[in-house]
Amino acid sequence: MIHQFEVDGVPAIFSPSTGPTRAGLVFRVGFADETLPRAGITHLLEHLALHRIGREYHSNGTTTVEHTSFHMQGSNGDVVAFLTGVCAALTDLPMDRMPVEKDLLRAEAARRRPSVYERMALWRHGAVDYGVSGYPETGLAAITENDLREWAARYFTRDNAVLWVTGPAVPEGLRLALPAGQRRPCPQPSSALPVTPAWFGGTGDAVAWSTVVPHSPAAEVFADLLERSMFRDLRTVGGISYTAATSMQRMGPNTMILGYADAVPDSHQAVLGGMIDVLAAFGAGRIDRGDLALSIRPDIEEDLPEQALNVLAGRPVQSAEQRAAQIAAVTADDIVAVARTAYAAGLLMVPDGTSAQWAGYVTAPLWSEETVSGTAYPARTRRKARLIVAPDGVSLVAGEQPITVRFAACALYRAWPDGARQLIGHDAIAVHIEPELFRNGVKAIAELDARVPAGLRVDEPPRSPEAVPVVRLRDRLPRFERFHLMVALLIAYVITVTGLVLWQEKYYIQLIMHVTFAALAFRNLRNRRAQTQRRST
Repeated sequence: MIHQFEVDGVPAIFSPSTGPTRAGLVFRVGFADETLPRAGITHLLEHLALHRIGREYHSNGTTTVEHTSFHMQGSNGDVVAFLTGVCAALTDLPMDRMPVEKDLLRAEAARRRPSVYERMALWRHGAVDYGVSGYPETGLAAITENDLREWAARYFTRDNAVLWVTGPAVPEGLRLALPAGQRRPCPQPSSALPVTPAWFGGTGDAVAWSTVVPHSPAAEVFADLLERSMFRDLRTVGGISYTAATSMQRMGPNTMILGYADAVPDSHQAVLGGMIDVLAAFGAGRIDRGDLALSIRPDIEEDLPEQALNVLAGRPVQSAEQRAAQIAAVTADDIVAVARTAYAAGLLMVPDGTSAQWAGYVTAPLWSEETVSGTAYPARTRRKARLIVAPDGVSLVAGEQPITVRFAACALYRAWPDGARQLIGHDAIAVHIEPELFRNGVKAIAELDARVPAGLRVDEPPRSPEAVPVVRLRDRLPRFERFHLMVALLIAYVITVTGLVLWQEKYYIQLIMHVTFAALAFRNLRNRRAQTQRRST
């Protein structure tokens, strides 16, 4: 039985249980609330708060896509001391510890690989809201003390928190001294996919599929049915995948359902085909009634942390019995409706060297549909490639595949001391610029620095010399200018050799005349080239 109450204005839920007391203080803020120029601020704040009170073996903090929580297991006195300390730390963060915690977060990020969920989120949502979790914590270097104080004042308040407790009894003397604020709703998910179902190429030996549907008991049953079908077809019967499973991630009123199947290199195509067949069957409304009977199970356990999230979202608290009754009421028609919605919104990640176009999936965008109109900076080493900088954006064009980021839709502007720049658009399309690779590249960078909004810029640490491209001297001049320069040098060489052989003064006079003529011709060609370029832009 779940009991609801309040502690210092913070809504709380309690469920009696045996054993040690467990408690968690949860705030409605996570990666989806951040922007890339300050990505990592919630995680950093969580680390600083825990450092203030000291980390114990049975206490920890977690930052997820939508929530940040501080949880503890121990005696009633330990729980009271922990929660009191968390609230005190959130209002007085140890700012002197910030550089150390930033380094710890970088070390933590260096040892982990992006999850399938994070890759799916990036391709589906781009570089904003729920797609931010697909990027590294790019804003760590730029986060200031004022940023942290403002973030804490906005999100870590009693009106944006919930407490859950389970144990023999609610601990006496429990206090949650948090400032007043307001409840922060989950962000509205964006979409970087103009058409679905879509597919993109992954970087490993796995097939994954995700979709977004309204959260409901039928969606939970559908996810279970999908896992049963995948496991049976890909592992039990097909023997081509060892891990075939599904998971769910709440996104406000919606749910992302993720299906995953691993594959060895020799079975990439077989696993992909098997996954597509399973999804197509659900999309066509074919439901295995035997699997449905197994998925509608009455043995649902009480999940107090999950019910705490319901409180934060303004949803009713449900007992295990109530949830079981809702699951039992799901019908085959409900599953068919969810399955068709899920199939239509699907996003498929395929292994290296494979494609899903043959199955009717549309390729997720790799390029932009438009190019800005502005000043063109030709590439030094690639024919017809050019960088275009305009008052409203930038494009990198190579052939018929432009990459464009509009300043109004720019999520992040990264700047390196050596002059390199990278713009990441809301749609996750990125333009990376090495000034050495473009003629007048330094001027192009100056234009960008002046036009990109300052709040989007993050200054990166220096790169190693090996990471900075070096352009050969001959590539610094256009092809036709290199030709004329070589001709002029050849003429000068011939005249010099002739003069040395014949040792006559007239040859040296001719040498000076030809070199002067070559230099003037070279300058005229450059001027004509510049005039032509200005007319074309």
